[in-house]
Amino acid sequence: MIRILSLILALGMVTAAQAEPKANALFGAQMRPSQQAPMPIGSYNRGCAAGLVEMPESGPTWQVMRLSRNRNWGHPEMVEFLKALSVAARQIGWAGLYIGDMSQPRGGPMTSGHASHQIGLDADVWMLPPRRLNLSAGDRERISSIPVRSADQRSVTANWTRAHHTLLRSAASDDRVDRIFVAAAVKLEMCRTATRADRAWLQKIRPVPGHDTHFHIRLKCPPGAVACQTQRPSVAELSKGGNGCDDTLMWWVTDYLNPPKTPPQKPAGPRPRGARDFTLSDLPSQCREVLASR
Repeated sequence: MIRILSLILALGMVTAAQAEPKANALFGAQMRPSQQAPMPIGSYNRGCAAGLVEMPESGPTWQVMRLSRNRNWGHPEMVEFLKALSVAARQIGWAGLYIGDMSQPRGGPMTSGHASHQIGLDADVWMLPPRRLNLSAGDRERISSIPVRSADQRSVTANWTRAHHTLLRSAASDDRVDRIFVAAAVKLEMCRTATRADRAWLQKIRPVPGHDTHFHIRLKCPPGAVACQTQRPSVAELSKGGNGCDDTLMWWVTDYLNPPKTPPQKPAGPRPRGARDFTLSDLPSQCREVLASR
């Protein structure tokens, strides 16, 4: 009898978990931020955000793209960082920046796209140098960015310029930045062309698949953000004071771009749960308050 009761209780718990709505549906439905003090909550790929602010759709040196997604929200530190970086882009000869996805109004998992971008400290910047900053809302839905790596992933294309290098160096040199994700070919090219006297910032440039047409900026947890979980290991810890170029050149050209003939076996068992599977129970408890806030 006890075993039967235990089984019934276990089945009830499974049914309840299955009935709980997905977190991405709950956060994706929010059109405005919470009326709370700014606070990144949890980790970049498992959290939410209170008190986010909107990156204005247009400014003197930027435009936000894909407005229909309503993903132009971030921690105030991120918004101010992007504005400053867009000014730096003007100084290297671009009209400014095209800003891609940041976060949803209250952060959290997204219904499509990113696994991260959940706490208001991630932002995508297009590799496409803006020619003008008066695009209509329709234009911003239609045009696309440009790829800067070759099809075989071993080199950059003619779309890559020295201005891209300078812009990424400017971003990585900011103390607020934890890391920047780029295509492997971009990291390889930047390692190849950076001067010997100016390479420390390269440790923040991290090769990650899927970043062919944009670069992804991730800020550190701001001072006083007690609910924010800093990513570990940090880039500085990972590189141990280096710039990642030696390890990058070795691993990306061998194991990744030219993998062993016998691929590693996938681990047995169910697929690991990802951001699109999360329910509120998977997120920090404060995320319920973020959703409930007016």
